[in-house]
Amino acid sequence: MLRIESVLGNVRDAPFADVVHRLAHEGAVEYLFIEEADMGRHRIRLDTDRGTDCAVSLSRDESLEDGAVLFLDQSRAVVVRVGAPRILRLRAASVDGALRLGWHAGNLHWRVRFEEGALVVLLDGPRADYLARLGALIEGGVDVIDDHHH
Repeated sequence: MLRIESVLGNVRDAPFADVVHRLAHEGAVEYLFIEEADMGRHRIRLDTDRGTDCAVSLSRDESLEDGAVLFLDQSRAVVVRVGAPRILRLRAASVDGALRLGWHAGNLHWRVRFEEGALVVLLDGPRADYLARLGALIEGGVDVIDDHHH
């Protein structure tokens, strides 16, 4: 369990922006998705998108916000995101399509997990941007299964 007793800053703040950006390219940023209704809480226990158990216990003068950096070292960061994660679930129709999709997602450093024969992509930006990058793959046998919140 990761015990968090203070907010270090925000990913938009100069001291954190470059480090978190570098870690994101290395696939080393974990997101703690917190529903908007729970953002005012000072104590909350949730798992990150990578399964790290986080026990957050903040003082009364601190608050959570989107982009809050809760943990940071040279190899990992934990960042708050408001709401449920947005995902894009993709399935290839062939082995060739699956290999191309896997290479594509890895080359773009997309945050993914595997679920029931599908590649689930955690969306950090607009859905349209992801679909645009997949254009030829979608035409070539990669199907969008759904993109509902998960």
